[in-house]
Amino acid sequence: MQKCLMILCCLLTAFAGQANPERIIVSQDGKGQFKTIQAALNSLPKQSAEPIVIFIKKGVYNEKLYIEKSRITLEGEDRENTIIIASIARDAWRCEHPDDWGVATMNIGASDITLKHLTVTNSFGFDFQPTTITCASDTTADKQRVLRKDGHQMALRAMNGATRLSAIDCHFRAYGGDTVSPWDIDIGLWYFKDCVMEGGVDFYCPRGWAWAENCTFITLTGPAAIWHDGSKHEDSKTVLKDCKFIGYDGFSLGRYHKDAQFYLIGCSFGANMKDQDIYLVPTTNTIQWGRRVYYADCHKQDGKDFAWFRDNLPAGITKKNITIAWVFGEKWNPQKTEE
Repeated sequence: MQKCLMILCCLLTAFAGQANPERIIVSQDGKGQFKTIQAALNSLPKQSAEPIVIFIKKGVYNEKLYIEKSRITLEGEDRENTIIIASIARDAWRCEHPDDWGVATMNIGASDITLKHLTVTNSFGFDFQPTTITCASDTTADKQRVLRKDGHQMALRAMNGATRLSAIDCHFRAYGGDTVSPWDIDIGLWYFKDCVMEGGVDFYCPRGWAWAENCTFITLTGPAAIWHDGSKHEDSKTVLKDCKFIGYDGFSLGRYHKDAQFYLIGCSFGANMKDQDIYLVPTTNTIQWGRRVYYADCHKQDGKDFAWFRDNLPAGITKKNITIAWVFGEKWNPQKTEE
């Protein structure tokens, strides 16, 4: 009996540790442990056995974030009023840096990161003023580079081996391309639920395995909203379930120029969307596994459906088969991050 009580006590202790992770409060009014998000991140140990929650009070945080420690949740007080914002043009950043580390408002180089109830904005295109800079890497003779309003502007960038990223009830904003760029074709596992994403060309562009559910995609400019790279593993895929696509008159749904695998399930498209299927960009890349673009139960909001997004799931696959577990297998269960 005594042994059973000891075991029960240990289990309850372990459960309590999981249910009540360490919680750090960030508040600009000084009523938390930190006034800035980056200061809270910097305070964390390099490695933690237990998850840590950084709770961010309402406010506009003018910060570029570097997340390099794993098992962290960044949770805003509410999505519309907890705003992280920076202005960064990738074309300018790459003039002085060898890679994209630091190119986004939120730079993630760690795994098991959860984002909740936040707005993350790269404001460069929204605040745009015509700008020419001196750029040593430019190919022109005078080394002058003209920055574009619709150039690459990343709100979120995951790299350096990052994987298992969840974003729930978040809003990612940029005017230009690659707004949401979770990139790792080998081990990348990405989960988005109840999010809003807006931007220019390829503004949702995961590499690896991705699931987006009940998300709204707003195309502000550019020739395509979504993109995928699944060129490392034949099984990698991007699934968009019950998502809504809207944008400027004549916006296009998506494109790819590497091996990709798209599944759009129960999605709705604005009446002003262009009559153009997800398309292959002319490329010298070898497309190993052919065209893999699949739809089921997708419709335009005006009821005037285009023929190209009629139901065409692969043989043996039904809507019921397309689940989170089907995408990620035993590698990850992102629904645990919602608890």
